[in-house]
Amino acid sequence: MRVTKGAQIVAGTALLALAVAACGGGASDGGTAAGGGETPVRMEIGEPQELLNPLNTTETEGSEVLAAVFSPLVKYDENKQPVEEAAESITTQDSKVWTIKLKSGYTWHDGKPVTAADYARAWNYGANQDNAMSSSAFFSRIDGFADVHPGEGKTPTTKEMKGLKAVDDSTLEVTLSAPFSQFKTMLGYTAFYPLPASALGADGKVTQAYGEQPIGQGIFKVDKPYKKGGAQTIDMTVYDKFPGPKPKNWTKLQFKIYSSAETAFQDLQAENLDVDDSLPASAIATAKSVLGDRYFDEPDASVGYIGVPLKYNPEFKNPDVRKAISMAIDRKTITETVFAGTRAPADDFINPAIPGYRQGACTACTYNPAEAKKLYADAKGPAKLELGYNGDGGHKEWIEAVANNLRANLGIEVTPKPFENFKAILDDLDAKKYKGLFRMGWSIDYPSAENYLTPIFGTQAISTGSNYGGYENKEFDDIVAKGDQAADAAEGLKLYQQADDILIKDMPYIPVYFYRSNFGHSPKVKGVKLNLLNQVQWADIEKA
Repeated sequence: MRVTKGAQIVAGTALLALAVAACGGGASDGGTAAGGGETPVRMEIGEPQELLNPLNTTETEGSEVLAAVFSPLVKYDENKQPVEEAAESITTQDSKVWTIKLKSGYTWHDGKPVTAADYARAWNYGANQDNAMSSSAFFSRIDGFADVHPGEGKTPTTKEMKGLKAVDDSTLEVTLSAPFSQFKTMLGYTAFYPLPASALGADGKVTQAYGEQPIGQGIFKVDKPYKKGGAQTIDMTVYDKFPGPKPKNWTKLQFKIYSSAETAFQDLQAENLDVDDSLPASAIATAKSVLGDRYFDEPDASVGYIGVPLKYNPEFKNPDVRKAISMAIDRKTITETVFAGTRAPADDFINPAIPGYRQGACTACTYNPAEAKKLYADAKGPAKLELGYNGDGGHKEWIEAVANNLRANLGIEVTPKPFENFKAILDDLDAKKYKGLFRMGWSIDYPSAENYLTPIFGTQAISTGSNYGGYENKEFDDIVAKGDQAADAAEGLKLYQQADDILIKDMPYIPVYFYRSNFGHSPKVKGVKLNLLNQVQWADIEKA
């Protein structure tokens, strides 16, 4: 799910924005809340790709916003293990039938209690093919998914999966079609939030009004509707009845939408912004000296790629073409110079932060310009390449560095193509309009090696996930499925690594770098932290 926008990961690894204020791409309020009153804590984001419907949000900008509005069933501890949050307990005897007990005290922002039926409603809606939700693939392991999502050209035979049962108001029983040991780990992801009955209109569809002003059960409630393309901010207030930890000395939160990472960083320095987790590459080298102890460089579990439109452009059909492009990229120099050492050269499809990574596994990720040129010529690679990237995420410098590598080492014409924002490039990829190479990033949905495989490269993810290149490999799908059903975690990990080996052989995407989280904050706040999903932990922040 979590395709990322930013040159750095995290929330700022998120999306982008459309038109913003006259200051050149970001809303600046000079630190004063609209209409007077309490000054909000202000965070930079890009414009979410869709309205704020958690079942249709599979990118980091919208997910960052929704993480403030909803409380997940689980969060993750320092050992990357799931721990109950909105859930009281999540248990299973066989990894196939799971019982989720909800914590008491959670209410919707309209005051109504949250029940197991609210989760069943959400997951059934997200899975249903007729609703065309981007998160649908995440429910594919639930028994009965094929009944609500039979595939292209077919019609669902029911609206409810037989594997979902609200036993009572606080108990949800989930039966999977096959054992899957990672199921509890998945439940911290955006797709698994609940949905109130009021979200649905008379036609049974999530209303536009709900997408503009979602009612959640998390720390913050949305103050006013968010209008895509026009709103410069998304404004929120702490929900008094939230049963968990809340900010200590502030109640107002404002997400400020930017179309330029550079503008956001300028606003951070001018104290017109409080949290910036999408520092542009151009700022990283000086951020430490500018921000001092308000700058952070931390490990991150994301991966930056060059994506390949395999299914939509026959010029890239030969894997040797992709391998040659990969070997022509000088990852070490790019990460050391463009990113000032705050990235690491990628040498696997699995990030080192997650069990399953193997150093040097991707041999085609090793810089070898002489072999790259020979391989490219023998494979009859195209004489011209285009490199698409979102202009709002701080990617220009490293994409141009890659373009220079390919020109020099392959002897071809390479043209970087900036899109206005991440939404624009995602929309064109969704519509199969763009057939050039493209910048892509992946921020994990949950801490498992499997999350680097199925959602990005699984065949089903072409229509229901983030497989923008259209990669298909039945052997890969089958091995991942065996890993999903493995009797223990160690055996499952071995199978996931076998699937990783297939990706290394096929190179459907070209891993370029492993992220680190580079973020900063203003002197007006303290205690800024990011969780494993690169989302801000709002309850930890205090006004200075």
